[in-house]
Amino acid sequence: MIKGIIFDFDGVIAESIQMKTDAFATLYSDNGADIVQRVVSHHEANGGMSRFDKIKYYHKTFLNITLTEKEIMELADQFSILVIDKVTEAPYVPGALEYIQNIFIKYKLFISTGTPIKEIIKILEGRNIAHYFTGVYGSPSKKKNHIMDICIKYNLLPEEIIFFGDAKTDIEAAVHHNVQFVLRIHNYNYNYFKLNNYTVIKDFNDTEILKPIFSQ
Repeated sequence: MIKGIIFDFDGVIAESIQMKTDAFATLYSDNGADIVQRVVSHHEANGGMSRFDKIKYYHKTFLNITLTEKEIMELADQFSILVIDKVTEAPYVPGALEYIQNIFIKYKLFISTGTPIKEIIKILEGRNIAHYFTGVYGSPSKKKNHIMDICIKYNLLPEEIIFFGDAKTDIEAAVHHNVQFVLRIHNYNYNYFKLNNYTVIKDFNDTEILKPIFSQ
């Protein structure tokens, strides 16, 4: 019986993927069009990876610069300034808000995102949906650790949890803990997955797909 539901945020609850892509492009715009394209391509292929890890990787791999932790934090703060208001105001994935409102009394709901924890809490509060979630998890902690903490803290078994995600990090975390996974597919991740390997939804209006999941 399902008791807990974990949601990634960007691309699952909010249509905010492009906003993060635009922010990375802006952050690296002074380094030329080729670097921007390489950054954007990696970012789009690695949704769910924290911005701290991405910034460190992009500087080291594309610019041959090893950043200090202080420099990574400064760039991450610049990124946050670029995105937080836009993400807070981003439209919902169709049906997502209504779905959350309909199920939060019956199930324990959680957020697991690569967004920094303080930022995602601020975004949820800004959207007036923080009260729907039993627990909210963000970076620097990894998603595998989010699931482990949820299981321990809230006395849930992996088979009692569903993870709604749209990125490789979501799938890897779910598979690691043997948690059932539902892939939300959209224009930004369509080319990165073999869709017949997953339970797939286009949005939360796909009720014929969602209903059987909870009747198991």
